[in-house]
Amino acid sequence: MFAVSSVLLLIIMSGRFVKYLSQAASGQLSPDILFAVMGFRLPGFLELILPLGLFIAILLAYGRLYMDSEMTVMSACGMSDKRLVIYTLFPALLIALVVAGLSLFISPLGMERAQTILMSQKNRSEFDLLTPTRFMATQGGSSVTYIKSFSDDRQTMNQVFMAEMNVSAESGQPQLSVILADWGEQVVDENSGQRYLRLHQGHRYSGRPGDLEYQVMSFERYSQLLLNQPSRSQRQLKADSIPTMELWGSEVPKEIAALHWRASLPVLVLVVALLAVPLSKTNPRQGRYIQMIPAILLYIVYLVSLNAARGSVEEGESVITLWAVHGLFLSIALGLLAIPSLRLRLQAAMAQRSTAQSISGGSSRHSSLKSKRKPRA
Repeated sequence: MFAVSSVLLLIIMSGRFVKYLSQAASGQLSPDILFAVMGFRLPGFLELILPLGLFIAILLAYGRLYMDSEMTVMSACGMSDKRLVIYTLFPALLIALVVAGLSLFISPLGMERAQTILMSQKNRSEFDLLTPTRFMATQGGSSVTYIKSFSDDRQTMNQVFMAEMNVSAESGQPQLSVILADWGEQVVDENSGQRYLRLHQGHRYSGRPGDLEYQVMSFERYSQLLLNQPSRSQRQLKADSIPTMELWGSEVPKEIAALHWRASLPVLVLVVALLAVPLSKTNPRQGRYIQMIPAILLYIVYLVSLNAARGSVEEGESVITLWAVHGLFLSIALGLLAIPSLRLRLQAAMAQRSTAQSISGGSSRHSSLKSKRKPRA
């Protein structure tokens, strides 16, 4: 289980890390926060990886025992399927407790910290995310900015280049504006609280590309308003980042769905453990991995159905829909566990019936032979 979970965790975290790296490369995130965000997101990954890791681990371990005929030997020595299920539930209960701690307490806290960091990045201006010696798009892609270097406190920019396309107020035609400045800084107006980019000692060239008519302006100081994204309050975070105790008694459908989703993950661990026991039975002639594909497909159907049920609860459906999925797959697991015992009972009943028929047939044959004998004189 540790090996399988480690591989799955590496795959999932690598994909998420590549996504954050692309955002950092495009200037949407600061590279300094990437490892912090990944660390806070780790419990959320583990709460979904551990049930799958346990499921595959049981399939691999018991499948090898069936391949080596060790399960056959243990069964001949009195090892019943019921006892095997009980032995399987011991580690499953331990993993269920770990998943419960992650989903109910640790994961919401980590998600809240990660969302806070990401929102603080979104609330920063575009110039806070610029990288020296690189041309980077700003203002939604309508402007390109280049900065040669920053000061140590990142408050002063040296050798600033800005190019942007805008519409002329006089002609209504698009025109290009290029600004070159020796240095610049970000300032906050004390009266309005607005942030401005203030450039010093530079020139501004504006005109239409292809025309010879350009306006050239030299300036000692040039200020431009920086538009910040509206800040969000803590209550507008995702429902997954709200602490579990705050979800009790909530009447918001998304928060109700989040609460029952967290409570259902430990149940998922126990149900998939019960499913893995009968699905791990393999014939040595068929191969060790013959049952892996249908078993994993069944797990995917289980998880997708559970996620779809959560979506329906978020839209206002009853929470019974979410727990009905657990009940359905629990019934499938119990049915798969009961099939071998029912088959053995049926075979025993048929053998007993045939034995009784043979005994009754033998006794009737013996009585007919006795009747045919003549008494001696």
